[in-house]
Amino acid sequence: MVKRKLHEPLEERKGNLYFDGFSVKELADKYDTPLYLMSEKRIRDNYDRLYGAFVNNYKYVRIYYAAKANTNLNVLKILHSQGAYLDTVSPGEVFLALSAGYTPDRIMFTGTSVRNDELKMLADANITINIDSQSEMDRLLKISVPQILSVRVNPEVGAGHHDHCITAGPESKFGLWEEEVIQAYAIAQRARVGRFGIHMHIGSGVLEPEPYIAAVEKLLSIAKRVKKEVGINFEFIDIGGGLGVPYKPEDTELDVAAFSSKVVNLFKNKVKDYGLGKPFLFVEPGRYIVCDSTILLTRVNTLKVTPAHKYVGVDAGFNTLIRPTIYGSYHPILVANKLNEPEKETYSIAGPICESGDLLAKDRQLPEIQEGDLLAVLNAGAYGYSMSSQYNSRPRAAEVMIRAGKPVIVREREQLKDLMTNQRVQSDQ
Repeated sequence: MVKRKLHEPLEERKGNLYFDGFSVKELADKYDTPLYLMSEKRIRDNYDRLYGAFVNNYKYVRIYYAAKANTNLNVLKILHSQGAYLDTVSPGEVFLALSAGYTPDRIMFTGTSVRNDELKMLADANITINIDSQSEMDRLLKISVPQILSVRVNPEVGAGHHDHCITAGPESKFGLWEEEVIQAYAIAQRARVGRFGIHMHIGSGVLEPEPYIAAVEKLLSIAKRVKKEVGINFEFIDIGGGLGVPYKPEDTELDVAAFSSKVVNLFKNKVKDYGLGKPFLFVEPGRYIVCDSTILLTRVNTLKVTPAHKYVGVDAGFNTLIRPTIYGSYHPILVANKLNEPEKETYSIAGPICESGDLLAKDRQLPEIQEGDLLAVLNAGAYGYSMSSQYNSRPRAAEVMIRAGKPVIVREREQLKDLMTNQRVQSDQ
């Protein structure tokens, strides 16, 4: 028998998977598949654990949830009630933030390749902006001079679980390099911007503090130069997010207490040494807060054996969860009704999309599977639904959240008629 180690909100009962106290089989039968299943409690617990780890080391801390990980309005509202601020990367995310009850002073915008009409929308709404280029700075100042402004620094140190998720260093499109940063703050000061922050983000899926240590040292050394050469003080210093979670069996869980202690102690010492006062420390977690709060349920409909593989065909493809296709990401997969059975077969889990790359997993050791079995894809809360699509004209999945001890639909399953939304059919005459 194989006994897997599960953590909340997952639980095994007589070989069957339960989620926040509910049978996933019963939930799949009731709400159909594919289905994103979310835990409000896990989201709150993850936020509290992270915030507590940082505030225990430095009281001037604000957690800016990286909304792009999961923009469901219920998730945004839950984190709003926890006291979170919000990191946004598009006007759409700003719109959702305002709709969820965040006031402009609790929203940060960190975009790239930003249009003029988008800059005007942000300026009109009094959203704090992290400038990503000198072009963006020049165009913003022609539209409006903001009360507060931040510059995104490329600290020349990048990290992440995939090349596409590394957002600093010599190959990155993001941020300004050191000499450009000095120039940008000087221009902003001459334009009579009165308040300032400074920002970086090195990548996504980081499980060790070392990349942050090097990047924070570089960021603070640049902040020291700005203060000395331009003569401004910083209200906040934003070290970005990217805190990872374990996906693969060999991954080590991030020790947030040790991580925050190392990073924050460095931060406090350098801030003191450089005479930077007592700025707020901003942290922008996304994945860490929502990733393991959600699983994706998908039903087996086809078994197929080829000379190369045993394929398990399911009703969730890369239209539902695209991370394995574009990043080669590993998601743990459980046969939800066979948790205590031995993993004696090797399967590739294939979706219904007409693409050879539509695989949720390749050559995975699992219990013997039959058509009708239910699979649970774990760690699906970050960049799961938010990156889903209607590719192959397939409606998007539903989202159900366990809230106050009961399941609640927090996003309706799309129907075929939804594929017609916003389309205009022209007459042949």
